[in-house]
Amino acid sequence: MEKQDIFQTQSENLLKAKDIAQILNISRAFAYRLMQTGEIRTVKIGGARRVRKTDLVAYIEESIDPPVVF
Repeated sequence: MEKQDIFQTQSENLLKAKDIAQILNISRAFAYRLMQTGEIRTVKIGGARRVRKTDLVAYIEESIDPPVVF
């Protein structure tokens, strides 16, 4: 894989807080809080924080309640 391919792939996988909010159907403020507290892992780029799609998927998977067995 060439360097250019790596950069295109990585930039397509980085989400902003507004993207997180839209995907999770939550407020942007709550998305920022999840990112700031580390509940959703972030990547720091200068002063900006971004979330990799794989980290968002991991957060969602970890948040799923186990099935209730009667």
